[in-house]
Amino acid sequence: MPDTFPACASILLVDSDPLTRTILCETLERAGHVVLTTSDLGAAVDRLKRLRPDLLIVRPYINSMPGPMAAQYLRSMCPGLPVLIVDGFMDDDRIHAQNAAHNFHIFPKLFGADELLDKVREILRTHS
Repeated sequence: MPDTFPACASILLVDSDPLTRTILCETLERAGHVVLTTSDLGAAVDRLKRLRPDLLIVRPYINSMPGPMAAQYLRSMCPGLPVLIVDGFMDDDRIHAQNAAHNFHIFPKLFGADELLDKVREILRTHS
């Protein structure tokens, strides 16, 4: 059965670290995705007002706001938007509980490009 998720998805990447943002963006673009990036919450809000991406990727802290809280705020503008939080604190039960409560996908900070792209494909397939 063919995949039903967008082969070329639009992704909003919100990450305050310029190096990590660049690496994630390049990885996703090489896989054929259209990636909009921003380093702050205000710019992310502006982008969501103009475009409904297929996926939102958020790092742990945006403007000193925890990633899950920032993601929840951003998703309130686009209900049902799939969210992937790339977080290095995978062993924290509070983070797991909060992400589960909001139906966020979580992914460890230390990963390879293939693992990230597999996770993105999984999310897009699940939410298509």
